[in-house]
Amino acid sequence: MANHKATKKHARQTATRRDRNRYYGKTTRNAIRDLRNLTEADAKAEGYSSVASMIDKLAKRGVIHKNKAANLKSKLARHINGAKATAAA
Repeated sequence: MANHKATKKHARQTATRRDRNRYYGKTTRNAIRDLRNLTEADAKAEGYSSVASMIDKLAKRGVIHKNKAANLKSKLARHINGAKATAAA
């Protein structure tokens, strides 16, 4: 453990940030999972905007890379559009 006062504070801040980032990441993963498990296409379309917002916030905070955020949103959009097409057919 560090002996300097500032280094101890930095260690505390890092632990707090790690816990917060883990919480946001896990919450977003759960939201993505719940969105994929919905059965109604209309409900999926409504939930997409909130999940996409959560993904964007993760990328903004640096929890995930911006390209990973774009890939996640793209996959979700493809999944939802596929569900709409199947429901319409």
